[in-house]
Amino acid sequence: MVRAGLKQILADEFKCAAFGEARNAQEALDLVWKDTWDIVVLDITMPGRSGLEVLREIRKSKPKLPVLVLSMHPENQFAVRVLKRGASGYMTKESASEELVGAVKKILAGGRYVSASLAEKLATYLASDSQKPPQELLSDREFQVLRLIASGKIVSEIARELSLSVKTISTYRTRILEKMSLKNNAELMHYAIQHQLVE
Repeated sequence: MVRAGLKQILADEFKCAAFGEARNAQEALDLVWKDTWDIVVLDITMPGRSGLEVLREIRKSKPKLPVLVLSMHPENQFAVRVLKRGASGYMTKESASEELVGAVKKILAGGRYVSASLAEKLATYLASDSQKPPQELLSDREFQVLRLIASGKIVSEIARELSLSVKTISTYRTRILEKMSLKNNAELMHYAIQHQLVE
């Protein structure tokens, strides 16, 4: 339903545009590799690999292809991370109906898109001499594991969901705790909730 709605918004404005649709990460990558596109509108959360991994693959294989990341997650969870990884813009699904067309036009013209509130946050972030927040020290996979632990999932569930071994997830967990100077899952969950890294 969300994909159909977004497609309709864009089709009303870009009358002659051709659209592709993907239900998961692999379909998205297959479409990107198979055809030539002007822009990719990418979700962070989808079945299979995360949108962050898809973004990384697109940046490697087609570095000039602009990617607008559209997410249900608030800006403070992912925006800086995806922009640092080469996305051309970030917007939440809440604002998509009003802002999507303008964002796509700006990106197609060679610009970058961020909302006014995110621009303000970025300006503050860049202007402050303070250290980066601890979650910015994490790799994309570590950040993904952090969010899954914080949402209450145990190591074996996370391993199944990400198709990785329990040992690998335990290693990620250890690294996350070290990098963020946290002692255990309870502290990790408290931090994630306090900083709105999980819903």
